[in-house]
Amino acid sequence: MTAQTGSEPNRLERRKARTRAALVCAAQSLLAEGRLNVPILEITQAADVGMGSFYNHFQSREELYRAAVEEALDQHGALLDVLCEDVDDPAQVFAQSFRLTGRLHRRNPTLSKVLLNDGLNLASSSKGLAPRARRDIEAAVHAGRFHISDPELAMTIVTGAALCLGQLLHDRPERDDAEAADQVTEDLLRMFGLSAEEAREICARPLPLLDAPPRDGTAA
Repeated sequence: MTAQTGSEPNRLERRKARTRAALVCAAQSLLAEGRLNVPILEITQAADVGMGSFYNHFQSREELYRAAVEEALDQHGALLDVLCEDVDDPAQVFAQSFRLTGRLHRRNPTLSKVLLNDGLNLASSSKGLAPRARRDIEAAVHAGRFHISDPELAMTIVTGAALCLGQLLHDRPERDDAEAADQVTEDLLRMFGLSAEEAREICARPLPLLDAPPRDGTAA
């Protein structure tokens, strides 16, 4: 009898990971199109996997969609962490994250629409933009950079601004996404206590590229 080398289980795990990734990718595309009630068969066809493979990973369409949204949030949040890791000023970290998120809507419309279609849950999510924005707002308050009496209400304002900006950029393709994102960010900074001059200066600083590789080589 030939001894097992462990290669077969590894191949199996890789195949399972590819199948799951294909299902999540198909679900994200459907979510971006606003197609929330498609049959599971249509999802598996879009993913080019068998019907039985679906139930090896998810118990329902809703569970798959929840995973698709969470992974989209994690993807965007991981990218922001990488692009802001060398910034010390929490006010600039917040501004840079918001400015980059504003540019995301045109650069990655599928991910953008996944986030927009789950907008009502965005503010309370434990993944992606929301917890990082809360962290950056609280850090800026503790550092004396922001003057906010209620961070939770500040998060409501930030979430609403992010979602409405994204929708506006989809609805108005003629608008300059960078200019719009920077103006909204500048207004938020002023609302949170920065002077008009400093808010303008921060929002005029150069940004890192959105296609920067994430840390540890994981997919962004």
